[in-house]
Amino acid sequence: MSSTRVLVLNSGSSSVKYQLLDMRDSSRLASGLVERIGERTSLVRHTPLAAGGGTRERTGPVAGHDAALKAMAEELAADGLGLDSPELAAIGHRVVHGGKRFTEPTVIDDRVLAEIERLIPVAPLHNPANLTGIRTAMALRPDLPQVAVFDTAFHTTMPESAARYAIDVETADAHRVRRYGFHGTSHAYVSRATAELLGKAPEEVNVIVLHLGNGASASAVRGGRCVDTSMGLTPLEGLVMGTRSGDMDPAVIFHLMRVGGMSADEIDTLLNKKSGLVGLCGDNDMREIRRRIDEGDERAELAFDIYIHRLKKYIGAYYAVLGRVDAVAFTAGVGENAAPVREAAVAGLEGLGLAVDGGRNAVRGGGPRLISPEGARVAVAVVPTDEEMEIAQQTYALVGKNN
Repeated sequence: MSSTRVLVLNSGSSSVKYQLLDMRDSSRLASGLVERIGERTSLVRHTPLAAGGGTRERTGPVAGHDAALKAMAEELAADGLGLDSPELAAIGHRVVHGGKRFTEPTVIDDRVLAEIERLIPVAPLHNPANLTGIRTAMALRPDLPQVAVFDTAFHTTMPESAARYAIDVETADAHRVRRYGFHGTSHAYVSRATAELLGKAPEEVNVIVLHLGNGASASAVRGGRCVDTSMGLTPLEGLVMGTRSGDMDPAVIFHLMRVGGMSADEIDTLLNKKSGLVGLCGDNDMREIRRRIDEGDERAELAFDIYIHRLKKYIGAYYAVLGRVDAVAFTAGVGENAAPVREAAVAGLEGLGLAVDGGRNAVRGGGPRLISPEGARVAVAVVPTDEEMEIAQQTYALVGKNN
């Protein structure tokens, strides 16, 4: 029997998301989520997509990631999709930080585990949880290939002129300080899907990808390769986000320490969890912000204007980096669903060939689609991201040939 199934795992600090896909036709067989791990009110949600069944939910304590993955395995087994199936070719893991070393999907062994662990200081919120999920999955299926797909990998093609910060080289190298970038699986998938939407090969197309969710990032992709991205050493840099500040004068940190008496941990919390849209207006849901704007709320309007101002700056900067832009692609929760954000982001950029058609922009849902006017010099597109599919494809490309 051919092994064509890939289980995709995304292990967070208190949750595990999963999808089971069949790579013969890229169909989804099941998906689910275990959240609030370690609490008495843990939730297990499972949807058997292939069987057309409804979503099952149950609550109760899930003590740790090992219990979470066992709960996942039980749900899959109930649908005849158990982890012991000979059709399962591999498990693909989302790993947030791969540093400079991991530039492509990698079969996990002790050496790889050690390197992911070594990178914890530059990804303290993500790599530990990713490691826990990997080790638990390896214990459940020690005979099965486990593959790490890194958020940072797509961005390793950046030239040194884009990746390096202008600080002392010896200090930067000693502490691995450089621009790594994140959301790489999304940027890879969307840039390739945008080329397909234009009827061209990725190598022929220059794309600015705008991944706009609660976390947000931009990338400049030339001929299928990333040449710049907005996130840096961590996911804090770049665009205004739901709770993160994005770009800021680093001296603000010293000012808050010296004048505000704040500790490093307090400032870390401020910039990552109490800034961005929520810091500006108290909300990080773009739908709620737009509702408040419609009611005349000035704080919400200012937050929106700051968000758009930063977004336009990156569009303009990456236009200059690329020299020629064939498309600007909006993706992720805000990018795919917030028509006012898309309209405002390109308003006034007609001189660069950018515009949206009001009727096309107002359409909701569906697959990849153009929202620019007919015959526009630069295509503006909405391209739904699919990070799980990207991870599954990369995983199967690596191990499928042996099955």
